[in-house]
Formats: sequence, structure tokens, C-alpha cells
Amino acid sequence: MTIKKILLPAIAVVLFSCGNDPLPKPKAMLRLDYQIPKYAKVDVHLPFIFEKNTNADKISKIKLDGINNTYGVDINYPSMKGTIYLTYKKVNATNLDTLLRDAQNLTQKHTIKADEIESIIYENPQQNVFGMFYEVGGNAASQSQFYVTDSIHHFLSGSLYFYAKPNYDSILPAANYLKNDIKRIMESIEWKE
Repeated sequence: MTIKKILLPAIAVVLFSCGNDPLPKPKAMLRLDYQIPKYAKVDVHLPFIFEKNTNADKISKIKLDGINNTYGVDINYPSMKGTIYLTYKKVNATNLDTLLRDAQNLTQKHTIKADEIESIIYENPQQNVFGMFYEVGGNAASQSQFYVTDSIHHFLSGSLYFYAKPNYDSILPAANYLKNDIKRIMESIEWKE
């Protein structure tokens, strides 16, 4: 009887435990939800006014090179580990072609790692703002870049960089969110005379 008491439960366990083989769970990506953007005008000691997402940190750096009338502005997004870098340069009679070529060449340097580069022309004749927005696809160092100018006095370029090794699939949600912030900066530019 003791063999039956031991053997019967063991057989039952073996028979009922056989079933579907366990399947590994598929790999999944972390879902990232970002706050709805709210924009406010930034009017500091710069030759232009623009709107910035209030979810970003305060502007961390405003650097001035008095000789060349150059300003550098950093808009930090620590929760996304990214920064939008803005560079303003005064246009003179001889430097507009060089500024345009440099801005375009900066984007083209990313073709080594980029899968594609989409360029979108931007024009706002009411504010005298004209430029180009570049969206860089793939594992490039910068996912979005732009420049705007009035062709007479002002030239502003900007680029987005993350503090991480570029992995397009991982940074895509943050890149898309910040792409909209960059477009808002472009659309809200007002030059100071």
C-alpha cells in the first residue's frame, strides 16, 4: 500500500504536469510618456525672442563672443538626457554664404550613420524668418537640426543631441518629442532690430 500511495501521486503529477512548453516572453521596449508641452516666450539678452517648452530646464548657458556677435544657448531636458543647442551669429556683408554652407555641412556629416536625412523648407515672411529643418533618421549623433535667417542681420542654427550612445529605436520617442519643440522654436522666432 505504501508503494501505491507514493506511485499514484507521482504518476498523477507526471501526467498532469505535461502540457505546452513554456515560451519565452518577446522583447519589449519601455513605454515612455512625456508631459504635454506648454510653451512660453523667452526674452533674455539675445537678439531674438523664441518660445521654449516649459517642461525643459531653464536655459543653462548663454555665451557671448563680443568680437563676432555670437551667442550660444543650451536648452536642457535632463529627464530625456538631451539638449537643444542654439547658436546665433550676426550676418554681415560677407558671411551669409559661409554660415549657410556650414549649417548644411554639419547636417551632411551625419550621413555616415544616418539612414536618411529629410529636409523641410521653412518660411515665415511676416516675421522675416526663412530656413531649413533637417530630420536625421538612424543612429546618427543628432536627430534634428535647423537654421533660420532673415538674410540681412540674423542667423540662428540649432541641433539636438542626446547624452547617450545613439540607438535610434531607443531614443525615437524622445527625438520625436523634441523635434516638435525645435519646430516651435523655429516658428516662434522674432528678430530684435
